[in-house]
Amino acid sequence: MSNNIATNRKAHRDYEVLESLECGIELKGSEVKSLRAAKINLNDSFARFEGTEIFLYNAHISSYAQASYLNVDPDRHRKLLLHKKQIQRINGKLTQKGLTLIPLKIYFNDRGFAKIELGLCKGKKLYDKRESVKRRETDKLLRRVIKDRRG
Repeated sequence: MSNNIATNRKAHRDYEVLESLECGIELKGSEVKSLRAAKINLNDSFARFEGTEIFLYNAHISSYAQASYLNVDPDRHRKLLLHKKQIQRINGKLTQKGLTLIPLKIYFNDRGFAKIELGLCKGKKLYDKRESVKRRETDKLLRRVIKDRRG
């Protein structure tokens, strides 16, 4: 049973998630304390290759008040922990046009480690977003009609 901390709600609205994978994240002690207090913002964050490693950018983890001088920059880029074969496979897929790595959610696993669910995503066009809204509204209407018929 994982303990969900934060989800990136913009990700499913702005991107079509083709594939998702779990990875670890390299954190300092005060950042872990802030995560346990759910002081993180994943909006507008993304992951990118630097050499043979993947880093997370624009994820804001607020400073932990009791850490005083041990705090780190809240907006620093953080290394994501993946196996070498996973990194090579992702790199092969990212070379395709228009694919990006977007963090979908962050949580603590059963062992207490902070994990990030990364999504291999393709950006949605405006008409795709409209179609998603239309589909969601028709599903809501169908559920309402079915509920009215039962009761």
